[in-house]
Amino acid sequence: MEGSDRRKQNSSLFSMLSLTHIALFSFLLFFIKITTSNAADANYSSPYNPTEIIALSCGSSSMTDPFSSSNDGLNWTGDAASKFGPFPSSKTTAATASTQDSSVPTVPYMTARLSTSQFNYTFNVSSGMKFIRLHFYSASYPDHDKTNSFFSVTANDEFTLLHNFSAYLNTASTSPKLIKEFCLNVETHNLTLSFTPSASSYAFINGIEIVSMPNNIYIRGSDVDLPIVGIQGQSAQIEYNTALETVSRLNVGGNSISARDDRGMFREWSKEDNYIINGQTIFAAGFKIRYTKDTPAYVAPGNVYLTLRHMGKTKGINLNYNLTWSFSVDSGFNYLVRLHFCQFFYNVNNPGEMVFHIFINNQTAEAAADIINFSGGNGIPVFRDYFVMALRGGILAGKQNILVALHPNEDSETRYTDAILNGLELFKLSDAHGNLAGLNPEPPVQFSPPPAEPSDNLKNTNRIPFWVTLAGSFVGFVILISLLCTFIW
Repeated sequence: MEGSDRRKQNSSLFSMLSLTHIALFSFLLFFIKITTSNAADANYSSPYNPTEIIALSCGSSSMTDPFSSSNDGLNWTGDAASKFGPFPSSKTTAATASTQDSSVPTVPYMTARLSTSQFNYTFNVSSGMKFIRLHFYSASYPDHDKTNSFFSVTANDEFTLLHNFSAYLNTASTSPKLIKEFCLNVETHNLTLSFTPSASSYAFINGIEIVSMPNNIYIRGSDVDLPIVGIQGQSAQIEYNTALETVSRLNVGGNSISARDDRGMFREWSKEDNYIINGQTIFAAGFKIRYTKDTPAYVAPGNVYLTLRHMGKTKGINLNYNLTWSFSVDSGFNYLVRLHFCQFFYNVNNPGEMVFHIFINNQTAEAAADIINFSGGNGIPVFRDYFVMALRGGILAGKQNILVALHPNEDSETRYTDAILNGLELFKLSDAHGNLAGLNPEPPVQFSPPPAEPSDNLKNTNRIPFWVTLAGSFVGFVILISLLCTFIW
């Protein structure tokens, strides 16, 4: 009996220990899973930490407080006696703008470095992808009229960023402050920016930013195929020997996002008011975004994914129009169109519940865009890239529009007849000669810019051969004689 009772006690004790071990083991697994998950989420939710942040206030000798002197959160330092340049400093002048527009911050825009001959800045940086932001304030400086400034800018003698550029013409109908943003890969440890004035003119610069970025955020190399819009079944790759110029960066459905509020890269996100044609907006207050390995937090600020524009809730109306954005671009270049999505409303949780078409320049870019299918779930951000060609429309064509349009899927099985967009980025790609430079806008009345020697890749593009002129005159003469004969007859 005693042996039997002892065996029962041992058995009960063993069972209790086993249950305790199982419970502890299960808790340990749960804890590890939660900890790992939280660590991963924290990693994907972390802002980007740039290896370089250079903010050079040209023509200035002081260091600024990022929160009192400028609106972008950058520590601007003057270029006087700077290790970055300008070189040669003896041929440049530090100047102060004659007037200050109420919309223009003091730093870095009220001082400038200018010269009637070429000058350079050289930055010692790590290899990899960099943002280059050139800040201009279209104002007159002592003995230098703003209408007489035309110049070119190159990077490492490899990329032409600007050619015969006029800050005055580019800001005549907008704010006098202008930022030209470029992205390029630095293979060595030196980045040299050269400013070369056109004939009988001068070059100037107010501020220069150099900020590093993740190497694969925009240019993703031969590993990623981008669909070529308008050519079914064909794709393209953007290699690291390509430079980009930012054309537009929009927070769709929301307010502008300042450089200070971007995640480590100081990008500015504009409102879409100047580009959108129609649609309604929604803001997801208090919504938590779930970042992923494919779309970490630095891809776009959280506020981009917390606002969106959609068509509305009326199926009959939605099926009869497109949600459309329009952008003016330079002809003769290729473009990268990036669309940002995050499905957070309508209680859309499953693939197939909201499907829509994406058109770019009236060509199908995506026949069945399904955000849940793209991202993996509600509240998960995702982006889609498209390769767009903006061919020249004629010998003298300089500008054209890129249209991005969304239209709901007519399939009766789709639960919601709608389309959404959270953000949009548009980039110009450098051509085979490394050129990114476009034409200046048309000058105001009674203003004629001086002629400039075109760069090699721009030469002869605007010339009409003599035989074409002669043939055109002859054809016109024949048509005129034919019309006269017909009238007389």
